Amino acid sequence: MGKKVKDSITIALAGQPNVGKSTVFNMLTGLRQHVGNWPGKTVERAIGKFTHNGKTIELVDLPGTYSLTSNSEEERIARDFIIREKPDVIIAILNATALERNLYLVTELLNFPTPIVLGINMVDVSEHSGIHIEAHVLEAALGMPVIPLVATKNQGLHELMDAALLLAQNPTTFKPNRPTMQSEHQTVLTKMMSILAGNIPHLYPKEWVAIKLLEGDAEITAMIQNKSPKIWKRIEPLLMQHEDAYLDIAGGRYKWIGRMMRASVTQPKAGVITLTDRIDRVATHPTWGVILLFGALGLVFWLTYSLANPFMNWLDTLLIGPLSEFMRSILSATRAWFSGLIVDGILGGAGTVITFLPILVIFFAIIAILEDVGYMARAAYVMDRFMHRMGLHGKSFLPLFLGFGCSVPAIMGSRIIEERRARILTILLAPLVPCTARMAVITFLTPAFFDRGAILITWGLVVVNLVILVLAGVAINKFAFKGAHMAFIMELPLYHLPNLKTIGLFVWRNILSFLRKAGSIILIMSAIVWLFSYLPNQNMEKSLLASLGRWLEPAGKLMGLNDWRYIVALLNSFIAKENTIATLGILFSTNHEGLTLAARLAGTLTPASAMAFLVIQMTFIPCMATLAVIKQEMGEWKWVALSVGLYLLISFIAGISTYWIMNLVTV
Repeated sequence: MGKKVKDSITIALAGQPNVGKSTVFNMLTGLRQHVGNWPGKTVERAIGKFTHNGKTIELVDLPGTYSLTSNSEEERIARDFIIREKPDVIIAILNATALERNLYLVTELLNFPTPIVLGINMVDVSEHSGIHIEAHVLEAALGMPVIPLVATKNQGLHELMDAALLLAQNPTTFKPNRPTMQSEHQTVLTKMMSILAGNIPHLYPKEWVAIKLLEGDAEITAMIQNKSPKIWKRIEPLLMQHEDAYLDIAGGRYKWIGRMMRASVTQPKAGVITLTDRIDRVATHPTWGVILLFGALGLVFWLTYSLANPFMNWLDTLLIGPLSEFMRSILSATRAWFSGLIVDGILGGAGTVITFLPILVIFFAIIAILEDVGYMARAAYVMDRFMHRMGLHGKSFLPLFLGFGCSVPAIMGSRIIEERRARILTILLAPLVPCTARMAVITFLTPAFFDRGAILITWGLVVVNLVILVLAGVAINKFAFKGAHMAFIMELPLYHLPNLKTIGLFVWRNILSFLRKAGSIILIMSAIVWLFSYLPNQNMEKSLLASLGRWLEPAGKLMGLNDWRYIVALLNSFIAKENTIATLGILFSTNHEGLTLAARLAGTLTPASAMAFLVIQMTFIPCMATLAVIKQEMGEWKWVALSVGLYLLISFIAGISTYWIMNLVTV
């Protein structure tokens, strides 16, 4: 008799990187998902709820991981969830173009009693590449449901959920063909299971614990040593006698995988050149690949300017401007300070930041497309040479690239880097990658200062930032880490068409996050900035904010910033980078009714001063949220202090150098 299915079931979604797991999750859950952090962890987790055949399903997207050892935070989270939360079913998503490698994770999942359904994704891409998978044969060989998928086209997902619900209702029918160890070490496995029986936490399957001990898993070994020292004394001699057992465990898994592959997969003929091969001749070339990468970045900025600027102007002139006038007329009977706070402070600051929306939508959409088609893995590959000069490798480029979206996930993404030295260096350098907030500010200000040359200057600012990143990385690695280097191995997924739903959800989540920030931190800081510009005598030029700005003017003059308002705008960017625009919107609001902020700023700085201000804006100290996550990841305030000092020094030197060089080359 099968177990009666519950009204709500929990399904864990597992898979290696680049298998399309996120696409499956997004297609099934849509907007009915919540993204946060695992309890006590900074690795992101996503949970979605939806209804299938009248049953409520909670789908938990586990971190992408190649195996279930304890080598990384992602691996520990994935296996701990399976062990402790005991989902009703595991759906393992496999990439049809890399089935042999993906099946290794399945061999580890089979050590748990939880029923498994396999979803073979991207079967359209594999067929196009000459890889033919007979799903029904593979299902018979594995002894578990196997569903072919094309997740981007919503093909096979209904059948996938049908299979998962059926297993949840009848878990006793799950009788898979599991890989086995060679007989030489099967005896020691049996002995260890006998010793462990009743002496380990009941959540842990004793066979799984025994296998992990034989594999030398550090976390499980430490658990037995600390919680059961008497048991460890009995087990340790067995491990010493069978030190090579891990080879037989891995060997047994690969033999099992080989049998499955021979039974169900037809590989393409040798010498067949695929579309991916042809594109990668350029995309991964040592020279042309770098040119293509910088060309792609240039295209991103060109599209952002060309498509976003008209919408930004529309928002400013047809929404924010009229709304400000409307609110001013409504509040005309109120006290001047209150009217000014609402109109000039909140709408003039946070309202101006809302005009960033077109920039962010376009930028996030393009980045999501590049990621979804498989290009970003190539970008990491071609950047490996440059990362290597800093003592890093291409793997560090992946979290660094996240910095184009936001420095916070970039720093959190450094958890994929196992070696602590490389992780520290990646965290220190991540804020030098211009995030969308910095880019939105630059995209807004550059046309105001330089008009026709804005696109080229923006592209140049990004290139300069990346050059500074490399130089800083080389210097830190040489003097702090004695020039150490690391090797790099990574996989390149096949190119495939992007999924519009996945891209749309990526854009939506990031825009929602931005609007929350605009509605909280930026709004509050805009009000505070306005109050400090109003107090104590309603005269901005004699306000508390002006006093602070003028006190710092000597440092600003070295960089050509003779106007205290720009210095205050830089300082306020510490809270959130968008506050630069919010602050300028408030400080340049006097006697300029009817003009956009860009028009008000035009001509207020010389070309040399304007360029220095933009360079400083790109390299200034990280925002408050970034520093908070640095403290969270590194655990010590000294790294926060080091980051602040490093970026103050970099921005100060870069600003002074830019100002004086520009004065030499311009009239």
